[in-house]
Amino acid sequence: MSEIQTETTQLETRNPKLESDLRELAQDMVRRAMAGGATAAEAVVREGDEFSTVVRLGQVETLKESGSRAIGVRVFFGKRAASTYSSDFSRAGLDRMLKSALELAKITSEDPFGGIPEVSQLGSLKGDLDLYHEDVYSLPGTQRIEYARRAEKAALDFDPRIKNSEGGSFDAATGRKVLANSHGFVGEYRRSYCSVAAIPIAQDEKGGMQRDYWFSVARNLGRLDPPEQVGRIAAERTIRRLGARKAKTSHVPVIFDPMVAASILEHIFEGVNGDSVYRGASFLAGKLGQKIAGENVTVIDDGTMPGGFGTSPFDGEGIPTRRKLVIENGVLKSYLLNTYTAKKLGLETTANASRGLAGTPGIGPGNYFLQPGTKTPKEIIGDVKEGLYVTEFLGHGANLVTGDYSRGASGLWISGGELTYPVEEITVAGNLKEMFFHISEIANDLEFRGAVASPTIRIDGLTVGGE
Repeated sequence: MSEIQTETTQLETRNPKLESDLRELAQDMVRRAMAGGATAAEAVVREGDEFSTVVRLGQVETLKESGSRAIGVRVFFGKRAASTYSSDFSRAGLDRMLKSALELAKITSEDPFGGIPEVSQLGSLKGDLDLYHEDVYSLPGTQRIEYARRAEKAALDFDPRIKNSEGGSFDAATGRKVLANSHGFVGEYRRSYCSVAAIPIAQDEKGGMQRDYWFSVARNLGRLDPPEQVGRIAAERTIRRLGARKAKTSHVPVIFDPMVAASILEHIFEGVNGDSVYRGASFLAGKLGQKIAGENVTVIDDGTMPGGFGTSPFDGEGIPTRRKLVIENGVLKSYLLNTYTAKKLGLETTANASRGLAGTPGIGPGNYFLQPGTKTPKEIIGDVKEGLYVTEFLGHGANLVTGDYSRGASGLWISGGELTYPVEEITVAGNLKEMFFHISEIANDLEFRGAVASPTIRIDGLTVGGE
């Protein structure tokens, strides 16, 4: 879609009235855009606060507190569009931003698929979606720092082989978003989150060093795992990597822990992304209604789950979020679309529009996950005589057009149904078109640590490249 973007930034001139009613500001910008001759317009206003600290070896290494506020406007003259954004909320700054958008929209090229959604498509989910909790900022600064210090200390105290640390951290943030458009839609919501993490470094008797990490993230402080638990798990994950070696090249079952299994799931997301599909840049283009995975594979995208990291009452265009079956029992049921890609493909939007302050909306996940199975990870590992348990991927190696897949990896070797020794400097290779058919086991350990989540999975038919 042809649009021109510009940015206007300067030190903010505080305006108490605008601060107190961002909702009215968004609506006012739309009204002014229409009065300026636009045939359609939308405005997005965002504000937020963020706290972040890293403690390394018990000492505060970084400490950041920040607040931000910005506005963006997108205007249409028929099928021509342009967008601008600014962090300057003074009257002069807003005037400049809107004037630029109106002038630019008149000189961009036409796009027959451009525009905002129809009135009938707009709306917002009702009720409390459990997205915002004030308690993420309830701790005084010293206790926030102590959260980070406690996580790191628990990792350092776990084992004498843990000699160093890249730090313990604590983060908290809140944000508010308002969206208004010229069809009369105006919606807003708030979000919050907090997290604690630790990254210890271990050293063996030969001087070999390894690092790993662990973290907990939640919408509110009460759901956060204790810092001591986070530090202990980070330490356990680090210690088990000591003495890592290469594995021999082989064709063996490969089990992916939930953190790396989510990256496999992200490749499906990239494949069903409407933008990739209409451009012919996806191995899943033209596959709607066809079997693309084994019958045990069901993938769901649900932007309505209370408290979810991908939950919102409406998408980036003001369309109510919803639950979609992306893959059902191996059959591709839906692409994930915004209004623009839906028009391109002759389909209906799936309310997956994702947008910043300016530019054409992109496509993002709701709460996007692989439906879990019934076995525990231990049971799945126990069924493997010789195989690989992957705990980390390195680099990128997936071709979405051909499906070819090859990534550097590290993890643990499975022998006799047990995790035996750590391995590193290996590759895992296959083809995505076949890999989804070869997901032979799906565990029951689904847990959301972000918008995309997967349980432990086993995939057969892959090549492990090593010695």
